[in-house]
Amino acid sequence: MATKFWYVLLLPALLAFFAAPGNAQTKEIKKEPVKVTSAASGSEMFASYCAPCHGKSAKGDGPAAASLKVPPANLTELAKKNGGKFPADHIASDLRSGVGGAHGSTDMPVWGPLFSKVSGNDEAIVQMRISNLIRYLESLQVK
Repeated sequence: MATKFWYVLLLPALLAFFAAPGNAQTKEIKKEPVKVTSAASGSEMFASYCAPCHGKSAKGDGPAAASLKVPPANLTELAKKNGGKFPADHIASDLRSGVGGAHGSTDMPVWGPLFSKVSGNDEAIVQMRISNLIRYLESLQVK
């Protein structure tokens, strides 16, 4: 269980390290806690937790993307790749349990335990975080 939560301390430092311009290899990685965001704001959570890899536009072009083994998905095409229907249940499962080769790999954490940690282990708040993040992602879908 402790292994999962090392991401809570290491992820923001790694993202800052990879996102730093120029001489990122000479930067020291500092362990910092994941920033607590509003569970009510899907856009705030996206900007804090997802944009470093997926980009502000959610197209997989975040500042840390080039450093990842598996390129981040273009999150604006989730519905398009699913026959025009936004896969909300699938995304909820991915956030909670991870995606093979992406969330849960060495590149990205499984967000469920991290959301639990920043939500004081309150399952209702974790569910609110996931629902609001999904609603925000759905609003970004290309038509």
